[in-house]
Amino acid sequence: MKADAIATADPGFVELAVAELAEAPAGVRQLATLEPGVLLLALAESYWALAARWRDRPPVFIRHIQPVQVQLPLPRGDAAQHALRQAIEKELLALVDPSLPFSVQTRLFAELPFRAYDVNTAIAEAVAATGARLDVRRPQQIVSVAIAPYQGELTGFAGLSPAIYNLSDWAGGQRRFAREKGQISRAEFKLLEALELFGLELPPGGVALDLGAAPGGWVRVLRQHEQFVTAVDPAELHPSLAQDSSVRHKQMTAEAYLREGPDQFDLITNDMRLDARDSARLMVAYAPYLYAHGRALMTLKLPEERRENVLDHAFNILREAYEIEKARQLFHNRSEITLLLRPLQRRTAAQER
Repeated sequence: MKADAIATADPGFVELAVAELAEAPAGVRQLATLEPGVLLLALAESYWALAARWRDRPPVFIRHIQPVQVQLPLPRGDAAQHALRQAIEKELLALVDPSLPFSVQTRLFAELPFRAYDVNTAIAEAVAATGARLDVRRPQQIVSVAIAPYQGELTGFAGLSPAIYNLSDWAGGQRRFAREKGQISRAEFKLLEALELFGLELPPGGVALDLGAAPGGWVRVLRQHEQFVTAVDPAELHPSLAQDSSVRHKQMTAEAYLREGPDQFDLITNDMRLDARDSARLMVAYAPYLYAHGRALMTLKLPEERRENVLDHAFNILREAYEIEKARQLFHNRSEITLLLRPLQRRTAAQER
């Protein structure tokens, strides 16, 4: 059967991703699983209608979606590359906008005598012949390629789309960051990805509060963005932060700091290992200490069972004090999702005193 799209989700949260697909007004049919978390789909509506809707209101658990405009059985061996390139040249190159930068993103779900890099290079050469410029980091149009067994045959799938319609401009939504010298923890990648995906710009000289800060990975990222940081955690921060005069360590629990009476902040972050509902209640308690123009960025840890119920409950708690601007399961999230929150217009703690 002809496919219309390929969608990607965390393998452990596929059931919630499928539930999001089921909410599409015209319906979605799952044709196959190309790899755990990689779903081949037939759409009752066009890919463009679904992608445009998701561009405005992105799903939480679907990380990436690509169109399938080319689908063909491939020969085994190196000839598969040549056959796929020919099909793409015939059916997709006329759709390329030569004025926009492009990238080619290939995912291979079979044992093959070539690498994804080899496919990318060959197809990029063909696309560049149209006059379009290759830009892997900031593409505006993407040729998406997948090769996988399907219905007993090795099959190639390909599509061309504006990057803004793919939910992520990284292949499969897999945004990878290089480990840096001085990095404190892998949790830094979560914050870096959230800032990038949510388009959250932190003005230099902003005042940030990081709840559950130890050992200080998120503090380090916030300092890289020139924020003055209050780090709240009973545990010690990494020694590299100890001499930073722009970091104030409140060595206490978040609840104790509330009783002390916090300052006002432009940004509140929370990556604490709490039940999602307890974490939501804590963020509601801190809402009065967020400036009206400010934002909150938090993760919600989800259990193995009854995830939808826990998530709905946590969202309802948060809506007492915030508008949930964005909610996504990022590539660097594990059993959690990341939220961007805007405070509801209300009197701040400073105004109430």
